Amino acid sequence: MQKINGYPKEEAEQLVRWISEGKNKGKTLTSLFSEYGKAHGRAGGSVRNYYYRLLKTQTNEAKKLLDGKGLRAEEVVPFTAEEREEMLRGILLERSKGLSVRRAISNVCRGDERKMLRYQNKYRNMLRKQPDEVRAAAHRLGVSVEEPRRPARLLERRLQQEIDALYSRLAISLREENERLRESLRRLEEENEILRRAAGSQKGA
Repeated sequence: MQKINGYPKEEAEQLVRWISEGKNKGKTLTSLFSEYGKAHGRAGGSVRNYYYRLLKTQTNEAKKLLDGKGLRAEEVVPFTAEEREEMLRGILLERSKGLSVRRAISNVCRGDERKMLRYQNKYRNMLRKQPDEVRAAAHRLGVSVEEPRRPARLLERRLQQEIDALYSRLAISLREENERLRESLRRLEEENEILRRAAGSQKGA
């Protein structure tokens, strides 16, 4: 079976079609990753990672798959050193109170789900790839970094599930906002039609 970056060729084609058609309908990448994941039994985060990896792939198969689709990555705003330090400080201080990672990040971001998603992704990556930097930040703050009681793989899976849940909630929020905008537009069009008819009646009189 031919594969492109680990996906069977047929599924890679299906994903590209899904995202291309969804973008043409005005949907966000966030909602498309989540919806595709639910429909095909994949985590939204893994779909996102595959999509961005595919965009960077220079093989002939990947280029042919993407040709003419107009797909691109949405701009990713990198963390500055100051923002990274602020993020670690907030999360670690909240964690030192005995809170879970999810609750700590929620408190730091004050419930802002977009910011929570950004922080969760960054914090997860730092725990996995830059643990020494996390420990150094904890040392400067005078707090301890608790050793996980659960296996690392299980903790990573749980955090990924929380990230996917955030993507899902953001997708629902965006759909609801789009519905409100469409309803407002419909009412404006009705009002304009009433005014147009009224203006026409006055001219006829």
